[in-house]
Amino acid sequence: MRKVLLFVLFIILASCLFEDKDYLKIGTNVWPGYEPLYLARELGYFKNVPVHLVEYSSASQVLRAYRNRMINGAALTLDETLLLKDYGFDPVIVLVMDISNGGDAIIARKGINSVSDLRGKKVGVENTALGAYVLTRAFEKAGLSISDVEIVPLEVDEHYKWFKNGKIDAVVTFEPVKSKLLAIGGKVIFDSSQIPGEIVDVLVVERSYLKKNPDVVKNLISNWFRAVEYMKKHKKKSYKIITKREHISIKEIEEAYNGLIIPDKKLNAKQLYKPNPKLREVAIKLLNIMQEKKILSSKKIDIDSLFYNRLILGR
Repeated sequence: MRKVLLFVLFIILASCLFEDKDYLKIGTNVWPGYEPLYLARELGYFKNVPVHLVEYSSASQVLRAYRNRMINGAALTLDETLLLKDYGFDPVIVLVMDISNGGDAIIARKGINSVSDLRGKKVGVENTALGAYVLTRAFEKAGLSISDVEIVPLEVDEHYKWFKNGKIDAVVTFEPVKSKLLAIGGKVIFDSSQIPGEIVDVLVVERSYLKKNPDVVKNLISNWFRAVEYMKKHKKKSYKIITKREHISIKEIEEAYNGLIIPDKKLNAKQLYKPNPKLREVAIKLLNIMQEKKILSSKKIDIDSLFYNRLILGR
């Protein structure tokens, strides 16, 4: 009887303990730029931090989970963050996770050597702002319009299969799928290095959570940089952990990181916390393009509200 009472008491105490912990639930899809989060978890850095990482198969699923309030934080591209604002949410950018410098690309099959060659072809693209944005920018440079191709909406986990089976002629994709498509004969005809600084991945937290739990967010960011430093000092060990999750080879993950810039604390501060942060300029440019292409429905989005008015990054 005493054991039963002790067990019940333990359950009650444990329930109270977990109820008091207001967890930061961060949604991500598979992308090398987000891996320091999972590396930090693997290394035990979040052991005493109320952070829960939730992995989804695509960026559209992450956005859906955020809209359904299943998560209160997310790893997103900057354009996806603007979409959340458009939906009526109040995400705050607390970290620049990576800047794509070739990691996002349009991969085409043999015989298609340029974006101009896509006229009349089938192009697969994820139904997200990023996919639409990359395609739009590529077409602008090539003098094409969306009406010149047949768009095939595809989730990222369908890119490889559809491309390999010849159901599409090209696809807007990113790592780790990009490396897999190149391995079966795909060719890069456009990538994010041609639009430098425009494809940025950020960590956002809903303002209501951030105001209530600033220390949790600060702790998360501190451990992110701790994991990034670990990656620099122990590259081989880190890549071994990362490749298991990404399901690609060491060589492929090295190539993936060659197409990414992972900003350090100094660059993050420059991007986010100056009186006129550098990321604000990129956000305004993105906003104008997305409104012009009717990717956003709202004509008024407060860009400045994306940036927190306090320094979160540790010095």
